Amino acid sequence: MEEKIETIKNWLETGSINIFGLPMAGKDTQGIRLAEILGAKFLSSGIIIRAMEQQTRKGYSKDGSLIPTDVFYSWVLPYFERSDLRGYPLILSSIGRWSGEEDQVMSVAAGSGHDIKAAVILNVSEVEAENRYEESKILNDRGDRADDKNIETFRTRIKEFRTKTLPVLQHYKALGLLIEVNGHQLREAVFEEMIDKLYARAIGE
Repeated sequence: MEEKIETIKNWLETGSINIFGLPMAGKDTQGIRLAEILGAKFLSSGIIIRAMEQQTRKGYSKDGSLIPTDVFYSWVLPYFERSDLRGYPLILSSIGRWSGEEDQVMSVAAGSGHDIKAAVILNVSEVEAENRYEESKILNDRGDRADDKNIETFRTRIKEFRTKTLPVLQHYKALGLLIEVNGHQLREAVFEEMIDKLYARAIGE
């Protein structure tokens, strides 16, 4: 594992890996761990947006919808230029979820020295996503999130992914950047598969 991680680090340099998946797929969980092990900085569009909504008292995403593209550009993309991220690789959690945003994300990332080297999709079914949602409500482990308030809102988030984000992933696939990971496994197995596939990409397989 250590050899694979060092190889990934050398390949990634100060670039970015963008992780996608349905709600409850484990994007932030896996992304944070990947960032820690690679010595990278972690950026989550969801975390940034929720913080900005609270600060501005705007509720764009409270019904489960994606925020407007112009708002996404003004709230999230400036993070790429932050001085505290300069010189570090970045692990991104769903930065650019609406079809058409990916080109601007890639342009801004490259312009700041964080070229997107891969996009990872943690594949889970919609049924599994809903099951995990119901379990999380019982455990109360997601905090007081407006976009998780009820199953109808959660299903809107799933629909947004299906209609708006899947085309983003097809774009990354067409560019040869997409890596698919089985998200139905235990967390450790998901992480190991992600490392294996990033390592394969790093050595050109």
